[in-house]
Formats: sequence, structure tokens, C-alpha cells
Amino acid sequence: MNTKTLLTGQTLLFSGDPLQTPWQDCVRIDSAGGVLIEGARITAVGGAADLRAAHPDAAEIPYGDDLICPGFIDAHSHYPQTAMIASWGKRLIDWLNTYTFPEEIRLQDPAWAATLAARTLDLTRAAGTTTLCSFATIHPHSASALFDAGAARSQCIVTGKTCMDRNAPDGLRDTAQSAYDDSKALIARHHGQGRNRYAISPRFSPTSSAEQLTALGALWAEHPDCLMQTHLSEQPDEVTWVRALFPQARDYLDTYETHGLLGARGVYGHAIHLTDREVGRLSEVGASVVHCPTSNAFIGSGDFDLARMVRHRLHTGLATDTGGGSSFSMLRTMAAAYEAGQTRGASWHASQLLWLATAGSARALHLHDEIGTLAAGQYADITVLDLKSTDAIAQRASRAGEIWDDVFATVMMGDDRAVRDTWISGAR
Repeated sequence: MNTKTLLTGQTLLFSGDPLQTPWQDCVRIDSAGGVLIEGARITAVGGAADLRAAHPDAAEIPYGDDLICPGFIDAHSHYPQTAMIASWGKRLIDWLNTYTFPEEIRLQDPAWAATLAARTLDLTRAAGTTTLCSFATIHPHSASALFDAGAARSQCIVTGKTCMDRNAPDGLRDTAQSAYDDSKALIARHHGQGRNRYAISPRFSPTSSAEQLTALGALWAEHPDCLMQTHLSEQPDEVTWVRALFPQARDYLDTYETHGLLGARGVYGHAIHLTDREVGRLSEVGASVVHCPTSNAFIGSGDFDLARMVRHRLHTGLATDTGGGSSFSMLRTMAAAYEAGQTRGASWHASQLLWLATAGSARALHLHDEIGTLAAGQYADITVLDLKSTDAIAQRASRAGEIWDDVFATVMMGDDRAVRDTWISGAR
């Protein structure tokens, strides 16, 4: 029999998408709310007094003025880059050659892959992240290491072996056939086991031949319930490179579509420098894009146009993109998304930023039936925020006119110190 736990405090509740509906109509904070947990799931959400009366046998954990949120969902990251986060200088192609590829070669050692996977999940959990979507390396055991680390924490993990058969150093290239075979074996071993979800993972078109992209497109057609994650139009010189490598393609997105790698369960990271055709096509098929604002700024990629995606009703998630991103914190990532919006004349509300980091990312990863909101039946993946976690935030909160002023201050200035507790599958 599952024991009952009642979390009480201020609860963040979504009834719709605040990017498509006025946020005032679909987001609210219950100042005296409660979340009832039984086992790994949420079984009831409502007023604290009502839940307390209906479930007198529940062990209550009172959070007072803290904000009880859905757990943060990082929709695009690179756990093999954890050890070299915040490395100085370079743009995308130089970054890959100078930092990324040497780090990924290190994961040929299964023990190091296991160590790094555990370290990444510990660091992200401390920052309030309850679900991680990450690329691995070409080594099949690197994907298994992250799945196994997640399973040990009862955590939802989305990952896959990264596939590259050209324009990469010795030791980091597979083949079209081995990419297909290794990925297929990993799907059989991990996909749908517990909370594991597999993502077929060509790094990006420049590092996959047409033959490899075709093989992975065929694999996705055989396993359409898997996600497919890749990179798209991160930097202008990358787009130029793709044009030279695929002269027959209409645009960057076409290099995926031609090979069967465009679909509703496709997740395309960055997606900054898109043509109108590309945006329209992504929206038409119901694909997802992922906003990586700290990485976009740190590597100098450009500003993602979130308002454009909203106008086209494109599913959009939010992500750290570590180690190109400079922080493991989704709070810092939300702040960067706000700042990126400001450069384009869009002032995103705290409710919209929190939605992107929770329900929005869940929708982008096709996990919205399981995570992303505080609702009965969802996994009890919960992040509790201290809205006065530092002296700087507390003094700002003392001038707050209403609760959203408090929340916005924490979004803009908060870090792991603002995370009071992280709950994963009902365990604190």
C-alpha cells in the first residue's frame, strides 16, 4: 500500500498554454494549495485545507510561502560535455573540434561514462531538473550509462547514441550500418523500460552522410514511437556548410526531410536561422523546436525568435544545452530566454517562462501525458522554489506588489540556492 504525502504551499497551476492564450486565463498560483502524492504519482491537487481534511492519514510537508512547481524539464543537453562546461571562446565548429570532440572521445571508457552520467544527474537535480533529454556519444554504452543512472533515481531520461560517420575525428565516427544496428539494439534494450525513452540521434547533417541519414530515417519509420533529436540552423556558417554539403537540398531542414527525419516526434535544437519554408514545414508536421538561450548567447549563435514560433503554433521546449550552455540551471535558462526576448521586443511573463521549462518542454518531448503539470495521474516530479533564497532576492521581494513580482525576481536572479526541494517519482 502506497503511503500518502501532502505537500502544501503555493502551487503553480496550468490549465492551458500561456503562449497561445492570455496567461491570466490559464495560469494561476493557489496561495494555499496542496499536492497529494501516493507512490510515484500525484493523486490529487487542490486547496490544502480540503486535501488535509479528505486525507488525514497523509504525512504533510508544509512549504509555507515556497512555490510548488512541476519539475523542470531540460529538453536538449549534452551530458558528455558536463566536465568542460563554460570553456572559453570559440564558435560552433571550433567549439566542436576544440572542446566537444576531445571530451566525447573520453567516453569510450565505460567507467568514465557512468561517472559523468551520475555527476550530470546530481548537478541538474540540485538545480531542480527532474527530466533530462540529452545526446550521448557514438559509443552505445554512453547512452546506456545515462539510462542506468536515471533508472537508479527513478528519473525520466530521453537519450540516444549520437551518430556521426564523417567530419569528425578518429574514434568518433561510426558507419551508416553500425549507427542503425547500435541504435536498434539500444531501442530494444532501453526504450519504454521504466521511464526510459529513446531518441534516435544524428548529431546534425554535417556529421552524417546521406547514407547514414537514410538508415536512421528507416530506423525511425520502424520505431515511430521513438523521438528523433538533432540540431538545426544553429549558426549562419553552419547553414552555409550544410548548403555546400547538400547542394540539392532546398534548405537545412530538407536535408532531414529527404531522408525520413522530419516528423511529429522530431525535436530540433536551436532552430535560429530558419527560412519561412522551414518554419511552416515544421509547424505543418507538428514537430518541436528547442530554445537554448544561454548556449545561443555563449557561443554567439544568435537570438531565437520565440514570438515567431508562437505565431506558427510550433511546439517549443526550453533547454540548457550544456556544455555549450553556461549553466545547469533552468532558472538561469528562463532568465536568458527573457533577455533574448527583450532584444526582439517581446517581454515574456514569468508564467510563460515557467511553462516553457515545464509543460512546454514536456509537450515538445511528447511526455505531456506523464509530466509537466501538477495534475492527478502525472508523475510526482516536483520542484519547490524558495522565493526569498538570497538577500538580493529577498530585498526585492519585500517591494513586490503581488505574487508574480516575487516569482519573476526568482526567475531572473535565482539559481540552485532557490531550489528548496526536488521530488522525482514521489521521492524527495
